[in-house]
Amino acid sequence: MSLPSPLFDHLRLPVIGSPLFIVSCPEMVIAQCKAGIVGSFPALNARPQAQLDEWLHQITEELAAHNRDNPDRPAAPYAVNQIVHKTNNRLEEDLVTCAKWKVPLTISSLGAREEVNAAIHDWGGIVMHDVINDKFAHKAIEKGADGLIPVAAGAGGHAGTLSPFALMQEIREWFDGPVALSGSIAHGRSVLAAQAMGADFAYIGSAFIATDEANAAEGYKDNIVEANASDIVYSNLFTGVHGNYLRQSIEASGLDPDNLPESDPSKMNFGSGGNSKAKAWKDIWGSGQGIGAVRSRGSVAELVDRIESEYRAAKGALDTAYRA
Repeated sequence: MSLPSPLFDHLRLPVIGSPLFIVSCPEMVIAQCKAGIVGSFPALNARPQAQLDEWLHQITEELAAHNRDNPDRPAAPYAVNQIVHKTNNRLEEDLVTCAKWKVPLTISSLGAREEVNAAIHDWGGIVMHDVINDKFAHKAIEKGADGLIPVAAGAGGHAGTLSPFALMQEIREWFDGPVALSGSIAHGRSVLAAQAMGADFAYIGSAFIATDEANAAEGYKDNIVEANASDIVYSNLFTGVHGNYLRQSIEASGLDPDNLPESDPSKMNFGSGGNSKAKAWKDIWGSGQGIGAVRSRGSVAELVDRIESEYRAAKGALDTAYRA
């Protein structure tokens, strides 16, 4: 395994905070980076498009100030998620804005595109691409991605259906570049388990929804704390791509989570144009199956502290077990 250096040299934990639709915002990204993990947000969360420039300016300036004040504890890098599917009519503009700020890490989703990867490489950026199986992983690397994010069963958002054990095994048979494993990770033990399977990073999203800095409704945050894996529903109704959502939010919308209709995948919708369908689903709350590990609300810093403590304890327990 080879990590691009020096981008990931100063991580406190091998963790990337995943980009969360609506929820991820500059305040959360900055808090994640200051806490020592990669923070990220979807470019489409910045609306109108001109706001993306403002967000990147804010993130860049605040992290630079933190680094000046804390030379012994520099912030982790940040990432911007780009939906590269043809339905994203903002992609070209967003890439120009990201080039202006030389965004260090791009997380690309829904269709690897060679020209997009080339544009990001032109400004010195690194690309990690979301994949749900080994076939798509090969395509992503062939088209120029630097790393992979295998999205396994149980992940929040647009998740796959494969076991993380199977997915990591197949990918590591041929790929030795950076990999961030996604799927039900919300505890320090799970971060260590991701590494044991061959991942360089754990990709954590749902646990951050309940943090103070997250741009999520109070009910959403409370639901994350109260719910368990059995409360997650897998459906393609809301965007045209299968994803995991909180049962309670589906019920609150007047739908039966056990009898949801199928959506037409050819009519994918991610809200890039602010259309009515996207607005109709704004109260359908995404979440992964790992939220059983989230039992309280608090700040990003407190959550990272908790995960680090669990991670160190798990490593210590394994070391003790192997010595016995």
